[in-house]
Amino acid sequence: MEHQSEMIISSELDPGEKLIWSGMPRQGILFRGSDIFMIPFSLMWGGFAIFWEIGVLSIPKDAGPVGIIFPLFGIPFVLIGLYMIFGRFIVDSKTRSNSYYGVTDQRVIIKSGLFRKNVKSLNLRTLTDISLNEKKEGHGSITFGQENPMASWFGGASFPGMGAYNSPKFEMITNAKDVYNKIREAQKKS
Repeated sequence: MEHQSEMIISSELDPGEKLIWSGMPRQGILFRGSDIFMIPFSLMWGGFAIFWEIGVLSIPKDAGPVGIIFPLFGIPFVLIGLYMIFGRFIVDSKTRSNSYYGVTDQRVIIKSGLFRKNVKSLNLRTLTDISLNEKKEGHGSITFGQENPMASWFGGASFPGMGAYNSPKFEMITNAKDVYNKIREAQKKS
């Protein structure tokens, strides 16, 4: 995994730029703090939507427009419920498996994208606000810029379209404190 991230980030380097660190987020299905609220909410939403859909599917077809419109009305709510119950974990896992992070002597690089490549480059000289959020086992996240207060409610970028509102970050990396120190050291030298 480390060698893979180094190769992918190295392809983004400018001539003369030196790679200091590269890595990826933790892989697999992971739970976040927001899941304390999202799991019960998703089960209630999805349960009600499925209950509704089963109920309206039992309406006789000769009941007129109600027998056609009500089942169609419930489909989007069932799909949203299924996404909230288990789909968001799959999307989050796939997104993290396609995310690569790098620190060079000039900038921070975040390469990601589930369906298309997205490269975010942050100049070390102009980077002012860097936050470290570290867990006991050394895993953590480094956020570049002010964190959107609503971002944690939606579990990161696991909801379509929510990633645009999040600050750039090295999310769920191992040895987060070491990486944070490398970034601060590279800032001093640049």
